[in-house]
Amino acid sequence: MKKNANILYLHHSTGNCLWNGGIPDWVADYNRTQGTAYGIAEQVFPKNEPYGWRNYPFDYWNIWVNNAGDSAYLEEPTLEMLTQDYDLVVFKHCFPVSSIQRDRDSSNPASDEKTLGNYKLQYAALKEKMRSFPETQFLVWTNAALLSTNCTVEEATRSREFVDWVTGEWDETGDNIFVWDFFSLETDGKIFLNPSYANGEKDPHPNQDFAARTAPLFCRRLVSVIEGTGDQTSLTGE
Repeated sequence: MKKNANILYLHHSTGNCLWNGGIPDWVADYNRTQGTAYGIAEQVFPKNEPYGWRNYPFDYWNIWVNNAGDSAYLEEPTLEMLTQDYDLVVFKHCFPVSSIQRDRDSSNPASDEKTLGNYKLQYAALKEKMRSFPETQFLVWTNAALLSTNCTVEEATRSREFVDWVTGEWDETGDNIFVWDFFSLETDGKIFLNPSYANGEKDPHPNQDFAARTAPLFCRRLVSVIEGTGDQTSLTGE
């Protein structure tokens, strides 16, 4: 079993809810009981300035693929930089990612429009890029969900379709990329965020109870990836 790992947890507000729901304490307790030395650090990515408060598939593609290299892009670290310091990188998208519009006549990874076609091209390029760093593992959350008060049935259905594609096709065994299926936890396997898990009637941030329940599930998924069983264990951590 791997005993040491440096982990970077990239997030915005939804990820911060789970971080505060107990992630650091869970990892510290695991280290204490299992004799491991897993260090986990959190980082807002990308920052509000100068890049902008956007962490959707386009933005990871833009920073890590389109502007790859040994220097930061608009003060945001590239994978060339992050993989020098971390054994595992966690990244996610905040809930506006689930407001997916209908596809255009053609798709383009360089487009920031939220469509299935664009997302799939951006994820394909990200997978190729992440696989070029085989010594680093990556753990990506599936979409954070929206409430039925925040988006249409069509948008939410497209989000479920994207999540199903990520978990069923994009995510392949035997490589260094893994998935935590947050969307399925938030929606109970449906298309909208369960209102009882939300911070408010129109606020799709996870509430404290839900964050406290799911933070350990994330941590279990994280540990399974570090310890080499990520291809055999549940995508939700349950």
